[in-house]
Amino acid sequence: MNKRNFQKELETVIEKATNEGKTPTLLLHSCCAPCSSYCLEYLSQYFSVTVFYYNPNISPEEEYVKRLEEQRRLISELPAKNRISLVEGKYEPEKFFEAVKGLENEPEKGKRCHVCYRMRLEETARIAKEKGFDYFTTTLTLSPLKDSDVINRIAEELSGIYETRNLPSDFKKREGYKRSIELSRGYNLYRQNFCGCVFSRPKVNSED
Repeated sequence: MNKRNFQKELETVIEKATNEGKTPTLLLHSCCAPCSSYCLEYLSQYFSVTVFYYNPNISPEEEYVKRLEEQRRLISELPAKNRISLVEGKYEPEKFFEAVKGLENEPEKGKRCHVCYRMRLEETARIAKEKGFDYFTTTLTLSPLKDSDVINRIAEELSGIYETRNLPSDFKKREGYKRSIELSRGYNLYRQNFCGCVFSRPKVNSED
């Protein structure tokens, strides 16, 4: 079976909307400002984007707030053809810990991560349906450490459940990840050294 090219599928959606003279609305789940930087630069050319910051996996709360403030700053400073706005979801870490109970020792990209993807994508799909967005998607496919096939498969399943359209994506294509690093440097964005959950945090020497 040929591997799907999600970037090509995204370009097909963009081409169709452009030919019809439309600017679709998009609810973009974002995990952090650095990952959203390239996604916003690219997508805001073709969509009216609302960033949905929903990340109950991030802890401690100070880390969550720091990333949220950087997301807010980036949106205020990034030039964009179409309007970019921000919606903050609920911060409910207890839901994350309950969802991944028993999966604490899973490796990165393992079952714990899949549960986390689904949790955040499900809330995004729910809000997209509730608010009438044309599409929803996530910045998660930008990272080389995230499995785009799994993320898109989950998003497509949720698209059917919530009757709202998923925008296929693999933002690491077209050197998206490289561009996100350039933008992060240009805007002096805080770049964390772990995904967000306590299980992905680098182990440090207890004497430090």
